[in-house]
Amino acid sequence: MSRADDRLIVALDFSSRAEAETLVERLGDQVSFYKIGYQSFYGGDGLNLGKELVAAGKNVFFDLKLLDIENTVEKGVEAIAKTGATFLTVHAYPKTMGAAARAAHGSKLEILAVTVLTSFDDEDLMNAGYDRDIAGIVGLRAHQASLANMGGVVCSAHEAAMVRTLVGDDMSIVTPGIRPAGVKSNDQKRTMSPSEALEAGASHLVVGRPITAAPDPADAAKAVVAEMRNGGVRLA
Repeated sequence: MSRADDRLIVALDFSSRAEAETLVERLGDQVSFYKIGYQSFYGGDGLNLGKELVAAGKNVFFDLKLLDIENTVEKGVEAIAKTGATFLTVHAYPKTMGAAARAAHGSKLEILAVTVLTSFDDEDLMNAGYDRDIAGIVGLRAHQASLANMGGVVCSAHEAAMVRTLVGDDMSIVTPGIRPAGVKSNDQKRTMSPSEALEAGASHLVVGRPITAAPDPADAAKAVVAEMRNGGVRLA
């Protein structure tokens, strides 16, 4: 069995390309999938880093959470599709999702709709002016993502089971906020262990600091994969 498990996505949250490349080298063949978010994309030459990882045979997830007028979203998605990346995030607004789906059509790029950030709780949504709780917003946006032909959604593992019933087995459910047993939640509010998240219906797990800040990142990744394989069920 391969040492890497492509359900595990490691977040390259670094401000320099050199730091990210050092971690990738340390992880070696333990990890096959990497996420590039704002910090690396804007501060660490993340676009070129992503292209480099794709050329090396890795899967790349650009977590850019696009939200703009439709033409701008389309042009942004077209640019990312040319990199050979696997995933790209947009906010789960119907017009934004529609524009992204049109732009990605015919490419290998899978568009993920972001529902509610894992650092939010019900009080945060109330303070932002929403009249639904997290489950209500996530459910609405997951349903709309399915109608918009999104490749998948991003939600916390706490909503994964509900979302799976709404979108079926064909869409990806990508869950940040994954914390192995004994690891601090940091700024995440809706966390879950790797095995619990997969059992709930997640298809991919995003793990950052529990691996990237570990004394031995390769050992930490190996432990996460072991828990995933022992407790999770792989979806088709």
